[in-house]
Formats: sequence, C-alpha cells, structure tokens
Amino acid sequence: MNRRFFLRTLLRRMQSLALLGMIGLPGCAGRAMARAPEKQPVYAPAAGLDLKTIAARKLHHGPGVFINPFTAQERHGMGRVLYWKFLARNDHKDLYQNETVQPVSVDWPAVNQHNGLSITFLKHAGLLIKDRGEYLLIDPVWDKLFWFIYDFTPLAFDPAQIPRPDYVLITHGHYDHLDIDTLATLDKSTPVIAPIGYDAIFNDLKMNQRTHLDWMATTTTAGGCRITLLPCHHWTMRSPLQGPNRALWGSYLIETATGPTIYVSGDTAFFDGFAELGDLYDIDLAIFNLGAYEPRWFMADSHMNPEQTVTAFKMLGARKLMIIHWGTFRLGDEPVYLPPVQLRQVLAGQGLLDRWIDIKHGRTFGDNLL
Repeated sequence: MNRRFFLRTLLRRMQSLALLGMIGLPGCAGRAMARAPEKQPVYAPAAGLDLKTIAARKLHHGPGVFINPFTAQERHGMGRVLYWKFLARNDHKDLYQNETVQPVSVDWPAVNQHNGLSITFLKHAGLLIKDRGEYLLIDPVWDKLFWFIYDFTPLAFDPAQIPRPDYVLITHGHYDHLDIDTLATLDKSTPVIAPIGYDAIFNDLKMNQRTHLDWMATTTTAGGCRITLLPCHHWTMRSPLQGPNRALWGSYLIETATGPTIYVSGDTAFFDGFAELGDLYDIDLAIFNLGAYEPRWFMADSHMNPEQTVTAFKMLGARKLMIIHWGTFRLGDEPVYLPPVQLRQVLAGQGLLDRWIDIKHGRTFGDNLL
C-alpha cells in the first residue's frame, strides 16, 4: 500500500467515524496523539440547576448550535481517534473470533394479533412498540451503515412485513440512529417525532408530518400515548464540515395508552440526571442503549458501560430493565455479543437478575409473547 493510498483510505475512515458521531473533526485536527489518561466521565448539572430549569431557561441552546450542559469536555479530535484505532491496545481483539452472524426473524403474525402492549427488538437501537394497536417505530436501521462496518444481525425478512408505523421516533442524528435509506422506505405520510433541528433531512425525505420536541416538551399521539423528550448526556453530528450539535438529541419517556411507562435512553453517557428523572416519573421499563462503550478513555463521555447502566437503572427506580444498541455493529472495541454477558454479571452481583428482560434480536416482550 503506497503512502497516498494509505492517507486517502485513512481520511475516508476518519470522515466515516465522524459521521457516526465518534469524533468531532472541525478545529481538532491539531490535537496531540498522546494517550489520554484513564479517567471518570465528566458530568455535572449545569450551574447546579435541575433538568426542568435547564430546559425552561434553554441553557442547552447556543448560537447556531446546541450545548451539552452536562460536560465541559471537548469532542474527540483526529489525534485521539488515530491513537485509538492504530496505537492503543485493544484488550478485546482476541474475542472477535467468537462473534457470529445472527439473522433476525420476527413472528409478525403474533405481533399483529397481540392486544395491549408489546415491544419488539429489531436490530441495533431499533424498536417497534405496539400500544393498543398503535405502532411506534424508534431509530430504525435496516441495513449496514458503511462498507467497513459489518452487520452481524441482517434482517431475514423483507422490511415490508413490518407493520406500518403510526409514528416514527428519532432520538438523535448520528447515522446509526437516523438512517435516511431506512426512512425512505416508509410511507412519506408517516408522522415523525424528533428533537428540534432536523427539518432539512425530513424535508428532503418529504416526510412533512412532523413534531419537533425540545427537552421536557410533550406530544400526544392519536391513540392517547404521551411522549416526552428528556435531556441526556450526549451530542450529535451529521456532517464533519458543519460540525457537531447543529440539532438536538434526547431520551424519550413514553406513557403508553395501555398503562405502563417506558423510558428509552437513546445514546447517553452517565450523568446524575437519572436520579432526578426517577423522582419525576414512575417508570415501569427502562430501555438503555448499551454498546460502543470500550475503551472507556474514549467512549465514557458518549456511552455507558454495564456497571453505569445498572447504576442508572437503580437511580431511575424503574421496575424492569432492557438493553438494545448491541449485537449489530461493532462501533467500540468490545465484541458485539459482550454487552448482555457483562450486564448479566453485574446484575447477578447485585441481586437484580430478576429485573432484567433478557431479550434477543427479533424477539417480542409482552403478555403471552415472552
């Protein structure tokens, strides 16, 4: 491989990583490649204020960008990601030989015939929630993202079999959560619920029935489901040329018409806002994104590891726990199958295994659908 080809290939990979939201390129290219020391994630309530005050005062709004008020840490620069990908020790590399492809099949007749509430784990962070006959589709991704990122959970069915969603919910703009190719397969009249800032994307898709939410704002579906966008410790980016945080990100609280309340974390790092959310809401099921968390020195300010996920679950005071965002794409150092393995160990050590809904891709949780 000659030098020019190597540099060109490296640049393409860097741009792809930036698009996936792992790094922020603008203004960071000159950062040194020295190894970052091991550290705890940086988080703190903005000026000691509670989440409702932060949202009401719009402290997460900046001039032309949105601000993560729960950290002072800058986004990863090119030197940092180069060190991670090419120089840092990968303690999980030997485990990649144990990764296997797990095609996803779903018992769609059972899902369609079920009355009440059900939750189907599709792939990556994709969920289909059925609430009294109303379907909510969250962060759908049907295919691979980029040529160099392998898909370990290909769909074994035609996506046309998926029930037509009554609403599509998007947590944020990273490419593994807002996938234009997947959204383009949906009916253009499908209502979209998303954080503010994504008008241009949905205009291009001609998906014009939209509700854009700011933090702590609520909307109600036609079927009576209340959906609130909650603050979380994350960020977003679509273009490395425009830079990060041109749109908002968040978690969802879904107060179903059926009765149970569901918390969907989206991508989030650990922060003490979980305790406040637990005080504000009575949560029956907490669904956390658990994946792309190693190495900690690189990923801790974007994603939680299993120990933090269990801590966050306890802070929320939720009755049951489910995890997604694992098994499909290897976006961190850990192999795709490892998150539930490590989560089981943490839960067992704390006597919480009975609180975990251990759901695999393509499976549905609900009455008579276990």
